[in-house]
Amino acid sequence: MRIAVLGSGSRGNALLVASSAGTVLVDAGFGLSTLTRRAASVGLPLDGLTAVILTHEHGDHSRGAAAAAEATACPLYASFGTLRALGLEPGTGPARLLGPGSATTVGGFEVRAERTNHDAAEPLALRIRDTQSGARLGVATDVGKFTPALRRLLGSVHGLVLEANHDEHLLRAGPYPRQLQRRIAGPSGHLSNWQAGQVLAELCHDDLETVVLAHLSQQCNRPELARGAVAPALEARGFRGTLLVSAQDTALAPFTIRGKQLALDLFA
Repeated sequence: MRIAVLGSGSRGNALLVASSAGTVLVDAGFGLSTLTRRAASVGLPLDGLTAVILTHEHGDHSRGAAAAAEATACPLYASFGTLRALGLEPGTGPARLLGPGSATTVGGFEVRAERTNHDAAEPLALRIRDTQSGARLGVATDVGKFTPALRRLLGSVHGLVLEANHDEHLLRAGPYPRQLQRRIAGPSGHLSNWQAGQVLAELCHDDLETVVLAHLSQQCNRPELARGAVAPALEARGFRGTLLVSAQDTALAPFTIRGKQLALDLFA
């Protein structure tokens, strides 16, 4: 399974997940031209797209979703709440339902979803499994707080894209009004660098190959602060994989997770 984060931050989020059976776009928070250009730059052109999957309706995740689905004639999967918030009805046009707590087959992938605590209509975290290789990717970029349901969903993944939205000191000292600061740091907002480190320490296991820190705030975070908070927590758990930090304006080079085909998945 190959993964390319096309960009992640407060102004837009999108990533591609590809296997021999197809390619899915998870979130589409950029315009179609930007999505097309960045996808081509990492060697995963959108004309091979088999589905668009949305985590929630906020513009930095959904801005280009309808255009991408239309341009590639592929379905658009999201929760009922997200579809309704976008003015779409499940089963109408490209809209398809992706319900929390269930598994859906999308191209050559099995997609499981659980609701997050973010302040959107029905936001989801995802686990995407390549049905051929067994490799599993977790995506949780707008979490609010880490719940037992997310622990079960993400506990066995081989790659994980997780938000590390803000540095707590920069948030308090930054330009945002107090009400917005409380919203960001609260249980329906975003994970801080420190919280991301604690989550990753809990989720770390021997087969975790790659971690990507995502959704960094431009105003209240820095890549070196996110990495500096998370790396020691992972190292303390014996993490031997790769830690990456996504950027807002450029795509990350694609990385591969291979996983292991297990006879029994205790976290299913």
